[in-house]
Amino acid sequence: MPKVSSVIVPYAAYLRVYEPLAAFPEPERGHWTRYARRTDLPSYQDELRRSLADLLPTPPVPVPVHESGDAFVTEADGVVRVCPWRTRLRGWQALGELAEDFPEPVLDALIPPVVRRQTAQDYERWLEGHPDARPWIRTATWQVPINWFVLVSDEEREYDKGGGAPGTAAPVLRYRTPMVQARRRVARGLRALKEAVDEGPLIDGLMDVGRWLEEFHPRSLVELDYGGLVHALPAGELEDDHSAADVAEGIEALRRGDGTAAGAAYGRLVERWRSVRDRRSAN
Repeated sequence: MPKVSSVIVPYAAYLRVYEPLAAFPEPERGHWTRYARRTDLPSYQDELRRSLADLLPTPPVPVPVHESGDAFVTEADGVVRVCPWRTRLRGWQALGELAEDFPEPVLDALIPPVVRRQTAQDYERWLEGHPDARPWIRTATWQVPINWFVLVSDEEREYDKGGGAPGTAAPVLRYRTPMVQARRRVARGLRALKEAVDEGPLIDGLMDVGRWLEEFHPRSLVELDYGGLVHALPAGELEDDHSAADVAEGIEALRRGDGTAAGAAYGRLVERWRSVRDRRSAN
């Protein structure tokens, strides 16, 4: 069996919500309080490696049998916040979306139909007892959805180019913003878009992410993390990536009624992500 811990799993970006401990009811709050004191907190790569390990058996295990008790932890302004992995719930949801990404013959080769049917039935039974369940993490492969950039500003951008040598830390590119600020930007973005166009995927996506954000505590922290996408972008392009600034500029141009400036901002965004799309097609 391959040594999964040595595998770097790339090409996925993440939108995470970190909630304050006060947002969780007991006994879950007690669990996360104790968990946050750990000195060996896992990374996003640890989470992906564990998921990958479940796909190695025959037949594969597309969704964990038990829900994860792990989380990402951060502290800001003296407030400890956690982002539960909820790997099982996210696995069920991701499995339901696979049909949109792969033709049925390919999907059957990846995960046998009998396994998919049984997993779907398990999810339906679980939902009966957890109708309000929602994940704290959203994942996007080979891209950062444009509507995610609406939530953050260029001033909140954090870039660390990492060690650069084999075996050293990988680059990190992320944004973090208070929940109230993210919700405000969603509302402003929607107003500008709806005044400029009647409908479209950007409006639909922004409405969807806005509804998701409303599910969380107002003192939460929202994080947009490029995750493994840092491996899909050349170092120079990654360092110069200011996609959130382009999206903000485009929305502001729409608010002013300047379609030319909005188109120019969108064009820069498309050109920047062209190389990533090309690598996806090559794979």
